[in-house]
Parts: sequence; structure tokens; C-alpha cells
Amino acid sequence: MHDSDEIILHLSMLIIFLCFGLVNGQNYNVLDFGAIGDGQTDDSMAFVQAWNATCRGEENNNTLVIPSGQTFLLQPIKFNGPCKSTSIKIQLDGVIIAPSNIKAWSNPKSQMWISFSSVFGLIVDGSGKIDGGGSSFWELNLTASQRPTALHINKCNNLTINGISSINSPKTHLSIKSCNYVAISKINLLAPETSPNTDGIDIQNSTNINIFDSTIQTGDDCIAIKTGSFNINITQINCGPGHGISVGSLGADGANDAVSGVQVTHCTFNRTMNGARIKTWEGGQGYARNISFENITLINAKNPIIIDQQYIDKGRHNAKEDSAVAISNIKYVGFHGTTLNEDAITLKCSVTTSCKNVVMDDNNITMENGKTPKVHCENVEGESDGSDLLRDCFKSNNTS
Repeated sequence: MHDSDEIILHLSMLIIFLCFGLVNGQNYNVLDFGAIGDGQTDDSMAFVQAWNATCRGEENNNTLVIPSGQTFLLQPIKFNGPCKSTSIKIQLDGVIIAPSNIKAWSNPKSQMWISFSSVFGLIVDGSGKIDGGGSSFWELNLTASQRPTALHINKCNNLTINGISSINSPKTHLSIKSCNYVAISKINLLAPETSPNTDGIDIQNSTNINIFDSTIQTGDDCIAIKTGSFNINITQINCGPGHGISVGSLGADGANDAVSGVQVTHCTFNRTMNGARIKTWEGGQGYARNISFENITLINAKNPIIIDQQYIDKGRHNAKEDSAVAISNIKYVGFHGTTLNEDAITLKCSVTTSCKNVVMDDNNITMENGKTPKVHCENVEGESDGSDLLRDCFKSNNTS
């Protein structure tokens, strides 16, 4: 069986499970455990007690209910498994808010606000939202390491997230780490364009991830795909404002990092800082390969296509460029739309390894004034069709 067939089969089984597998479970409403839901009372303890009952319940397919029409204030909170139930559903229809000021946080140095760990078959579903109250962190100009991720999910295989919204996260909205088989759909992740490091979705050390039909408007990457991520499918994402969809950064401090099997299709980059980006550090090791961006709509995106295989952070020590993360088998097909930047497309690859087997086809990118943007290429091996904007980029070129 091919990998793609296996993913489709697994998703089909997951959909059947979602449709028919939740009929026998028990509901645990946070109000029954003492939650007030007035937006001012700390409901953290009630949520912990409701979670313990849901996770430890003898029934299969239990549901933790967070009802609509009420607002629940939570301090940093952890929902840990494993659970007795074969599946745990979080029915989020209400609103969850963080403390409105950093001084009111029980642990202002917490790296996570809401976290789930080691819960097999976790489902987070509903029309509700979480509000991280990030402005009190942004205003202090704190570094990324001093601000929490809004929703962190670790070691939760067979994960489903659907319908919910996250606004004003202090840092990343949704972090997926060490998870296998994940379906994320119809979510909204929103923060001001000026909010720092507010990635929409970060993926790390995770496999077989499907993200689709969602809107991400934030201050950093809409989706960031980091090391240890394989078989990532992203489709129909409305991205912008933000920094686009990014693979990396990889290879910091000489690390051996790897990403493979990324497919990004039918997405829109609207006024984004970048579009399709691959970023690796000088002196890194490992690879980024088998990555495709296809059928992409551009609306005044500043850097629609960018590879930086020589990334350097001035504030950080770097290894010398005697090695590089190998970049190969990359496709950019069907980019159509406008850019604001005359120097819109940059493929800056390493003289150490170069970028290999880069394919450019059917790309029609113009500036807002109708002019053709400039293309900058270094050490790129690849091919394009005869009319493509990037046909003169490559060391080896096939225009037949």
C-alpha cells in the first residue's frame, strides 16, 4: 500500500469513528464541577476536576463539555493522559479567556497556557474560542521564550481539531508536537499583524498531518513546519496577514534536522510578508526534500517564493558554512497573482550543497502595477517550462 493510500484509508476510518463512535460515551459538563463561567472567577480547578472525571471515566468516548453562552477564565492548565476512554472529546462551544494582564497570571513564565499530553484519540470540536490576551505580553517586548503558546498538544496520536477559534495568543496559537495522524479543519487563528511570534500552527516531530479549510491571520508564520515533520498536507488555507507557510528554520547551531513530504495546495497568501518559504541555517545538517507548493493565489504578497539556505541570525552564534541542510525535490507550480515587492522571488542556496531538482512551472506573478518582478537566484539546479518567470535561474535548465 502506498503512503498516500494509507493516509486516505486512515482518514476514512477516522471519519467513520467520529460519526458512529461517540454514541456510548458520558458527558461531563464543567458547570457540574463548579465552573462559574462569568469571565472573572478562576475556573481552573473546576476544569481540572471535570477533566479527571472525563479521562478516568470507565465509559468509552467520553466528552468534556464547555457550554456556549459563558466565558471561563483559566490560568495555565494541563490536561494529561493517558485516559481510560478510547477517545476523549472536548466540546468547546463557550469562550475560554486567559488573565487579562500578565501580572494576574499564576505563572507568568509558563511556556504554555492550555496543554494536552498523551491523550490518544483526542477530539477538540465546536464553535467556541480561546482568547490568550496576548497584548499584555506584546507591550512588554518580551522575547518569544518569555511568552506562552496558547494551545500546546504533545504526544496525542489520532488527533482531530475542528471548528474552534484562537485569538490574540501571546505566542504561537497552536503547537503540534510528537503527534501521529492529525486532522485540523475549519479553524480560525487571529492576531494583529504587528503581534510578535504569533505563529498560527507550529508542527514538530509529527507525521501524517492534514490541515485544511482554515483561516489564519496573524503576526508571524501562518504555518511553520519544523524538524521531524513528515507527510504534511495543507490545503485551502487563507493566510494573511502573516509570514506565509514556512518549512524551517532547520539546522540551527549545526543541528541535524529533517523535513520531508510536504504538500501545500490551493492556498491564498493575502498581503503576507512571505508566501512559500524554506529557511535553513548555515552550518546545519540534514535535509528538506519532497516539498511542493501548487495552485497558490497571491494577493500583494511581498515575497511569494523564497528559499534561504544561508540563514544567519546576527544575535546568535553560527557554525561556519562548511555544511548545509540539503534542499532537494522542490516544486513551485501554479502561482498566480500579485506582489508588492520588485525583488519578489529569491532562491538563495548554499555553495556547499546547492538546491537540487527545483521545478518551476505555470507561474504568473506580476507586480500590482503590472510590471514583471525581479528574480534572484544563487546555486540552484532545476528546470522550468519555457514561459516561466524563473526559467533563467537554474544551472541546468530544461525548456522543452
